[in-house]
Amino acid sequence: MNGFLLWVFAIGPALLAEALLARYEVLAYGAGWRAPTTQLPEGMPYARGAAPDSPPRAYLVYLDGIGKRRVRDSRDGGQLVKALLARAPELRVLGQVQPYSPLADPLADRPVWAWLRRRIQLLLFLHNVMQIFVAADQRYRPLYNRAVGSQISAQLTLAGYRPDSGVPVVLLSYSGGAQVAGGAVDELHSRLRSPLLLITLGGFHNGANDLTGAEHLHQLGSASDRIARVGTWIFPQRWRLFRWSAWNRARRAGKITLHRLDPATHVGPRSYISTTARLPDGRSHLDRTADTVIAIIRARDGASPAMERSSS
Repeated sequence: MNGFLLWVFAIGPALLAEALLARYEVLAYGAGWRAPTTQLPEGMPYARGAAPDSPPRAYLVYLDGIGKRRVRDSRDGGQLVKALLARAPELRVLGQVQPYSPLADPLADRPVWAWLRRRIQLLLFLHNVMQIFVAADQRYRPLYNRAVGSQISAQLTLAGYRPDSGVPVVLLSYSGGAQVAGGAVDELHSRLRSPLLLITLGGFHNGANDLTGAEHLHQLGSASDRIARVGTWIFPQRWRLFRWSAWNRARRAGKITLHRLDPATHVGPRSYISTTARLPDGRSHLDRTADTVIAIIRARDGASPAMERSSS
């Protein structure tokens, strides 16, 4: 008991500071004190895959879940992005966007967090969880959406995207990245005037963001994904009772399609991106997820040979 109390007293001030920091970033952006960072580490490309002068079939921006801490981080060591590139070389893929930092400031590169990372790993995840709720808060949501939307737009431009080109932009989001993806729609639509396709993987979001500027949202989920299901419970805008929420309007307009990836879980050895969990057809969960994403993108222009198989 004494050990627990000591832990609470030790972590309490850090959590309070984090709650303030989560709001500081978006307020600093709104006040014009700081602009989102666009520069990447030396030697890191702005995108991988198809050359920008081809043009690619689509630009795909991957918005990772709460494990995202720096431009190179992803919860699976980059395996999902690698699988997409291997199967669909016609895509141009960006994975460096910082969905949980309106200022595009990598968490793991901040001196205080570098010290904490060696001591209290949980705080790194709590930081990003806190940012999800800031992004969902109606007081901060417009600023947060504009900040991350401008960050994504800038990275796409640096990666070779041309506004009004007609090349689709796909926002592939994992978990809490869905909150950010939905929020970025208006800013991207305004800045790039591009066709926007949203694909959420175990999406955790509040359903309040307007999806009018998106062509369609493909929801990849599983009955075994408890974390994504919590989002449908705790956010009233996701309830069918609130007919005029942005989410329910999009659903009635036929803009949301559910793809079942049972029996995948949100995280762990049976997650959507597991390389060890196997399906009856011999594919891993990662294989099926990558196949489904690619089939959705190719189906947009009628080029998918196996949409039904890969989304089953």
